[in-house]
Amino acid sequence: MSSTLVVIPTYNELNALPAAIERTLQAVPTTRILVVDDNSPDGTGRLADEIAARDDRVTVMHRSEKNGLGAAYIAGFRWAEDHDVDFIIEMDADGSHQPEELPLMIAQLEQGADLSIGARWIPGGKTRNWPLYRRLISQGGTLYARILLRSRLHDITSGFRGFRVDTLRKIDFDSVASQGYCFQIEMAWLVEKTGGDVREFPITFVERVEGASKMSSGIVAEALLKVTSWGLADRFGSSRGALEYSRRPGVGGISSK
Repeated sequence: MSSTLVVIPTYNELNALPAAIERTLQAVPTTRILVVDDNSPDGTGRLADEIAARDDRVTVMHRSEKNGLGAAYIAGFRWAEDHDVDFIIEMDADGSHQPEELPLMIAQLEQGADLSIGARWIPGGKTRNWPLYRRLISQGGTLYARILLRSRLHDITSGFRGFRVDTLRKIDFDSVASQGYCFQIEMAWLVEKTGGDVREFPITFVERVEGASKMSSGIVAEALLKVTSWGLADRFGSSRGALEYSRRPGVGGISSK
C-alpha cells in the first residue's frame, strides 16, 4: 500500500487546525500529517504538538520565523524524501481545501500521475463564499499563466495538490525561490514542461471562516513578474528559460506516463 503524507503549513491557525487534522484522518485514516509551523504567535505550534502527542500519525516541524508558503512546503518535501513516503499532498489548514476529496487525488497518483491538482476552474469545480476580487485574481492569474507559459492546466495556481515523491526527487529545491501563487505556478509548470503526467480533478473551494487570508499585493506582483520573465525566456530561446533549475547529478527528467 502506498504511503501518503499531507503537509499543512501554519501561521496563526489556532482555531482552524484541529478540524483540518481530524477531517484529514477521518477521510484517509492511513495517511500521515506533517504540520509545518512558522513560529505562530497565537500558539498554533504548541497546539500541534499536543495533537501529535496524542496521535502518532501527526508530526510537527517548527521553523523559527515566517519564511513563506513555498519555503514551508519545500521543508515538507525534504522531510518526505527522508522518510518512507510515496505521495506528498499540499493542503491549507483553514478549511478552504476539503479533506474528503483527498481519496480522489490519491487515486490519480496511484494511477501514475506525477502531479494531481484539485481544480476550481474545470467542469464540476466550485467556489463557495469567495469574494469577486479573489475569483478575478485567481482566474485572471491562471489565464495569464496559461498564455505566457503555454500551459494546458486550467488551475495552475491551485494550492490543493499532490506529488509523487519520486518526481520531487528530480527537482533541485535550492533553485526554487518563489512563494505563494508563484510557487504553485513554478512547481506545476516544471513538472508539466519536463514531460510529467499532470492531472486535474474538480474540487469545491470554500472561503476560510477562521483567521485572515495570507494573500497580498506583493504575492500577486511576484507572480506576474516571474511568469512574464519565464514565458518570455522560454519563447525567445533561453537554453533553460527563466526557470532556474538544475538537475541533481545523475538524475534525468521526468518521464511521461
